[in-house]
Amino acid sequence: MRKIKDRHTLGVVAGIIGTIPKILIDEISLRKNISKRSYRHTAAGVWVNSQKEAMSWKGSFLGTIMDTGLSVMGAIVKLNYLSKYGRDNIILKGALFGTSFGAIITAILSGLSYNKVKPKDAASNLSYVFANCIYGITTALALAKLGDDSLFDSKPLNDYLKPTKSTTDEALTGKPQNSPVPKEVYLH
Repeated sequence: MRKIKDRHTLGVVAGIIGTIPKILIDEISLRKNISKRSYRHTAAGVWVNSQKEAMSWKGSFLGTIMDTGLSVMGAIVKLNYLSKYGRDNIILKGALFGTSFGAIITAILSGLSYNKVKPKDAASNLSYVFANCIYGITTALALAKLGDDSLFDSKPLNDYLKPTKSTTDEALTGKPQNSPVPKEVYLH
């Protein structure tokens, strides 16, 4: 399988992939009356004037687009995190990131005074936490599986240090080869 080498393209693809199970969990939670408000209605409530409009099909569509956009941004942030800290323990890193990112987004959306649809019950918020946890895991797995290995190669932290041992040519000639390091460093 051909891997994605562009960071933003990978973030978009992984963000959309991660959004799918989040939407499914949110929909199941809403239909089983676990949650009183869907994530998409909460997101739409920021952009429309009334709760009725947020709950309409247009509001649902708007909320889904906004939620997907935030999920894509989250995937790009997650890719940068994985690039820096590695892909080991991917499930744990994904769950932690998804839960944290989702909590921040939910707090921001719910905290806005002009949001017409705010989930205030524990069950709705717990449903969001679970959905965001699954989003984080799915997104992290998609990033790790679809991304080219070169995206995860971190730069060495010590590439600015000068060499402490001389090369064979330097040892034979006694002069550093094209190096700004003083000759004394090589002759230990």
